[in-house]
Parts: sequence; C-alpha cells; structure tokens
Amino acid sequence: MRIAGKATDTQLRQTTLMPNIALVLKEEISRLVRKEMRGELTRLRQAVTAQKSDIAELKRTVKTLDSSNKRLVKQVDKQTPANAGNAVVEGPTKTRFSAQGLASHRKRLGLSAVEAGLLVGASDQSIKKWESGEVRPRAKHLAPIAALGRMGKREVARCLAQVRAAQQGR
Repeated sequence: MRIAGKATDTQLRQTTLMPNIALVLKEEISRLVRKEMRGELTRLRQAVTAQKSDIAELKRTVKTLDSSNKRLVKQVDKQTPANAGNAVVEGPTKTRFSAQGLASHRKRLGLSAVEAGLLVGASDQSIKKWESGEVRPRAKHLAPIAALGRMGKREVARCLAQVRAAQQGR
C-alpha cells in the first residue's frame, strides 16, 4: 500500500536492508583482515627481536675480536727485530704512503738517502724518486718505510750499525 509520497514499512526495510548487508560484510572483512594482520605482526615482531639480539651478539663478538687483534699486533710489533729492512708484511694491509712524509722522517732522523735505503732495503735513487713523488714504492717496501717513521734517532743508529755489520760480514 502506498500513501502518496511516503514509502511503506516493507519498502523501507528492503531499502535499508541492502546497505546494511554491504556494511555488515565490509565490517566483517575488516575484522578478519585485522585478525590476520595481528597474527602476522606478532610473528614479525618476534623475528625482529631475535634479529636484534643476534646483531647485538655479533657486535660484541666483533668488539672482542678487534681488541684481541690490537693486542696481538702490539705483541708482534714488540717481538719484531729493530731492523726495519727485514720487516715482512703478511696479509692485506693498507699502508698509506706520502712522499713528503718520507722526506720529513728522513730529515728528522738525520739520514742520508743512502742510509735510508739501507734501512728500507732499497737504493738511494729509489729513495730520492719516492721523495720527489716521481715513483711510488712497491708493496714490499711500504712496511719498512712505515717502521722507519716510527723509529727514533737512537734506534735508527742501532739498526744502521747492524746493517753495516751484516754487509761487512758478507
């Protein structure tokens, strides 16, 4: 039954029922998605927590290995002979070389190019070319050059005496 311009109860129920079904389905789908996401997020949070603890453990291990490596390097440096010419570099090391640095160390120690060459295990011409920047030293000479930079005048004098004695003994 229709009253002019007004809908009956049955018509109202039918028009409001359709949007309600859509709304109910939408809410149910949202609820199920939230439920699934909650489970996934819980697993992800657990995985992240486990990974963070693994990272912390690895950082502690690296720190321990670093400190033991530094300690061992110091022990090896103390045990190596003072003669820098016989220094051997094992493994990949990064030694920087500066022509000005070599020249300043040689002048600071009061060494001639010949004497510096004796200590490093190279000729005086090589020393002069290295200092001028014309040529870079080979890898086998980098460690003795670095050791020369760490030496003092007395230690250099002692090493020179040993090298000269060894040359005269040949």
